[in-house]
Amino acid sequence: MKNTEDIPEIYEIGQLPPPGIVPKYMYAQVLRQNRYGEPINAFSIEKIEIPAIADDEVLVAVKAAGLNYNSVWAARGYPLDMIRLMKLRRETNVDFHIIGSDCSGIVYKKGALVKNVEIGDEVVIQPAWYDPEDPWIKNGGDTTISKTSRAWGYETNWGSFAQFCKVRYFQCLPKPIHLYWDQAAVYMLSGPTVYRMLFHYAPNIVTEGDVVLIWGGAGGLGSMAIQLVKLAGGIPVAVVNSEEKKKFCEEMGALAINRSEFSHWGGLTSEMLKPENQLDWGLQAKKFMKKITHLTGGKLPNIVLEHPGENTWPTSVYVCDRDGMIVTCAGTTGYFCSFDVRYLWLQRKRIQGSHYANLQECIALNQLVMDKKVYPVLTETYSFEELPIALQKMHENKHKGNIAIQIGY
Repeated sequence: MKNTEDIPEIYEIGQLPPPGIVPKYMYAQVLRQNRYGEPINAFSIEKIEIPAIADDEVLVAVKAAGLNYNSVWAARGYPLDMIRLMKLRRETNVDFHIIGSDCSGIVYKKGALVKNVEIGDEVVIQPAWYDPEDPWIKNGGDTTISKTSRAWGYETNWGSFAQFCKVRYFQCLPKPIHLYWDQAAVYMLSGPTVYRMLFHYAPNIVTEGDVVLIWGGAGGLGSMAIQLVKLAGGIPVAVVNSEEKKKFCEEMGALAINRSEFSHWGGLTSEMLKPENQLDWGLQAKKFMKKITHLTGGKLPNIVLEHPGENTWPTSVYVCDRDGMIVTCAGTTGYFCSFDVRYLWLQRKRIQGSHYANLQECIALNQLVMDKKVYPVLTETYSFEELPIALQKMHENKHKGNIAIQIGY
């Protein structure tokens, strides 16, 4: 073991000490409440003391981190001020937030009770954080609905936008050996999220020949959804906002629609549904529905993968097939969703909320990647310093696939 007096108190970005050697400080992209706003202005690189770990925790040196939309929410302090919420929950004693819910890295330190990893192991991090001592979980309950469940790197501190991150032992899964660090950093949030949306909510699970409508098909969630639907024998129909993204999805094997060709987006009002007005919106929505059936040979989606929310929700309920499911995991265009309820009850459609995945689903998705049956679609890699620029691009929906940030190499 190297003498602690010989260890620099901090290493520069792109450098790491040998595995097992932990300096006193690290660099992190830090959020503070007085900077909340557009992601491009919300972060500052700060020198932060590396946190201590508990007996069931692991300290991971971050090689690369992935971007997700929850980091946009955190940077804006909306819909929730997460620093304030963590303080109210008595889950933080600092006035800053290091976010980031996706990464690949190397185990540098582990608690006394940790047995599933060793110092030097190469890992990816799944962001389902919870208290394994919760009676609900110990009695076999799904971890996603435990009162202790948190989205690591969003609802917790010490996320991946730093040289080191702190996780619980069960968050560490083996890194697929065929992936580069930045490829491995971008799929463990979006992948399990989509996996659960497609395969958890029986009887509405994707099977041979099922059509699945995928909003934001060119993004991280969408690009993984296209692959999983195809793997199950289904028919992915991706909705995007440009011809460039449409071609991107088609090259992945999806049918694709450019929503810019349609004009009925946004929420409904009671005035719009009065008898004298209801055909105005309905005729526009029907054009979108006909586009779907034209592409699929007459089939409507059995599953609609929702995450935009406010702008697309009326259409999602309208075009979903009878006895089908609209399953949502976010509200990236807004949280106030409206729809014509007649299409819900008369056609027996189902609305299902979904929030990330449980550990078994995370392991299953990671195994598919390890077996090369699906792959993370990485389209851009930025430097650590460029994180705010990259996240602003995601906020403005100008990206395709997944974005990674290089940190430890």
